[in-house]
Amino acid sequence: MSKGGINTKSISTPPEAKDGLRVLVARFRGHRVPKSRYDLWLPSLGPSEDLLKQFLAGEITWAKFSREYGRELWLDGGADERNHTVKNHGQKGLLRILKYLARQQTITLLCHCAEDEKHCHRHLLRQTLLGAKVTL
Repeated sequence: MSKGGINTKSISTPPEAKDGLRVLVARFRGHRVPKSRYDLWLPSLGPSEDLLKQFLAGEITWAKFSREYGRELWLDGGADERNHTVKNHGQKGLLRILKYLARQQTITLLCHCAEDEKHCHRHLLRQTLLGAKVTL
């Protein structure tokens, strides 16, 4: 069995063999993003549309965004009210699946943020998956 792990990258970074399973974790796939850039798209693991808009507009701090995104990952139907297109149903199960897969193989979480962007939800999601909060 190969050693697993969780990496993060920008969707614009060309795929590499060492990436393993490339998982796009953004609400929107992105205009003209070729499907060859990712293996799996899990939109419900991205921040809600409203939360992301608030952060990008500078209306909330990174600390507040981080807390709210962490809460959204564990919400049931309430998060769906903030998303007009893609709903959150099943995200807890997706977290468990990703955590399991990361023990078996390398997975790379992808977002539209720049490669060197430190304030990106993909890093928060990685920490959640590495933490004790997700159980199987």
